[in-house]
Amino acid sequence: MSETSPPAPQGRGIDPRLLEILVCPVTKATLRYDRARQELVSLAARLAFPVRDGIPVMIVDEARELQDGELK
Repeated sequence: MSETSPPAPQGRGIDPRLLEILVCPVTKATLRYDRARQELVSLAARLAFPVRDGIPVMIVDEARELQDGELK
């Protein structure tokens, strides 16, 4: 009997199980998912990492710097 993989996230989004294990590559702090912007936000590093087609891009050079008003 073979096991099947869980279904991939549909549409734009990220698998909640993945959010449980991902941390900021700079600070190792937890990340917050911003569904509207499709980003994983690290308040500690003041960076937002893009999520493209449900896949987090955890490369610092690809991240967007957060503005002071976004640090809430």
